[in-house]
Amino acid sequence: MLLVIDAGNTNTSLGVFNQTELVAHWRLTTARSRTVDEYGVHARNLFELAGLDVKAIGAIAIASVVPPLNYTLKTMAETYFHLTPFFIDHSVDTGLPILYEPAGDVGADRIVDAVAAVTKYGAPCIVVDFGTATTFNAINARGEYMGGVITPGIMISSEALFERTAKLPRVDIRRPSTVIGSSTIAAMQSGLYHGFVGLVDGVLKKMIEEIGATPRAPRVIATGGLASLIATGSEFIELVDETLTLEGLRLIYERTHPAITN
Repeated sequence: MLLVIDAGNTNTSLGVFNQTELVAHWRLTTARSRTVDEYGVHARNLFELAGLDVKAIGAIAIASVVPPLNYTLKTMAETYFHLTPFFIDHSVDTGLPILYEPAGDVGADRIVDAVAAVTKYGAPCIVVDFGTATTFNAINARGEYMGGVITPGIMISSEALFERTAKLPRVDIRRPSTVIGSSTIAAMQSGLYHGFVGLVDGVLKKMIEEIGATPRAPRVIATGGLASLIATGSEFIELVDETLTLEGLRLIYERTHPAITN
């Protein structure tokens, strides 16, 4: 079986594949101060709760946008799984030509998302990943990674309101029943939700126009923690794929390691 790890700035997602089947997946808070042993114990506990045998893992693939965590995750894999993990970045043969300059600036998660989207849904396409930052990633009809857009994530906006204002509280992110809020909390929730949906659709409209409709208009796929929430109000998001990044990790590992251990 294959263990895949997506280490993001806010959350770290783990998944276990038995060949092409995702048999278990989890989401943890990313903690840069967490030790090798803490990550190892967390992983073992999750495996035990899911009824999985740690010894059944034959390979580990990692996409990380948090460089300080790389050594910790590598050592955790070697100590607790007795495996050397495979880290994915722009230099790996993913089958995805990268037009971004320099290619090394493209985050591993963006590469992995793009590979999964092209494989599962075809090109051209746009992947919107709702993480700490919200990234819009464009793949043209030739299956090339063109580039994209990076904006602050909705949680960053919410925390900025709370931290930079004296009287505004911290609020949950949710879709309000009306646009016009009848209380401070409702007004903030409306601003965050509808403001972010407007941002997302405004960016997507322009990206779709630039990519064009030859041979067809690009499909728009959303992933990440708040993808389902924002997609309910979006005019352009066609579908939500919560495990897109994990699938991309599997696809790239299988491409680069044909004799994957099951």
